Amino acid sequence: MTAVVLVHGLYHRPAHFAAVAERLRSGGAEVVVPELHRGSLSADTDAVQRAVDALPEPPVLLGHSYGGSVITGVRGAGHLVYLAAFVPDVGESAAGLGGASRRLRDAIVHEPDGSTSLHPERAVDALYGDCPEPLADRAVRLLRTQAPGCGRGAPEHHGWKHTPSTYVVCAQDRAIDPALQREMAARCTDMREWRTGHSPFVGNPELVVGLLRELLDDLIAARTAPGSLGEHAPYPVDPPSR
Repeated sequence: MTAVVLVHGLYHRPAHFAAVAERLRSGGAEVVVPELHRGSLSADTDAVQRAVDALPEPPVLLGHSYGGSVITGVRGAGHLVYLAAFVPDVGESAAGLGGASRRLRDAIVHEPDGSTSLHPERAVDALYGDCPEPLADRAVRLLRTQAPGCGRGAPEHHGWKHTPSTYVVCAQDRAIDPALQREMAARCTDMREWRTGHSPFVGNPELVVGLLRELLDDLIAARTAPGSLGEHAPYPVDPPSR
């Protein structure tokens, strides 16, 4: 079965996707959740690229928030999902596209070593305001410090230009303006809009799981359709970026 690769955003960890990953795995899907925080966008992208390259079939690749910048630069995906995420074009970065809202910027704490962290109470308001309190509390405890500069990185490759993509607008997002999300969604093949905050994988994981299962089914159907190359299909060859 085609795999799913889940790519978290700044300050987050793979464990933030636990509820989504567990549900997908219980249905038989292979799920990979790479650890980012490698110090730069290019290093984070390389980490996800290695995960994709290790899979036998092009996966569904989901990026949340800053994770959208990461998946944009990865080759070999069967479908890209941008979940309240950045969709940068040539020379663009997450920060350049608009970056964090004022509410999220107010939550950022600057550490003596140049890294940043998030103030717990303000992080709940910005990231998990629509999540049940126990889930929001757990998500905040999982947050970690972030090295500087990742959000200012610009991808060298732009997969959304030639790979099918779905953008999910989170209409009650307090971290990234939904109006900006809709602008970025216009770059994708398809758009969905959910009445959630910034982190539906915490507060409403079934929404995320339902979308990913739908996309997995579509990929499998395409590979097994008459005339397709089926399970022996090679990775798609990306044309040069426009």
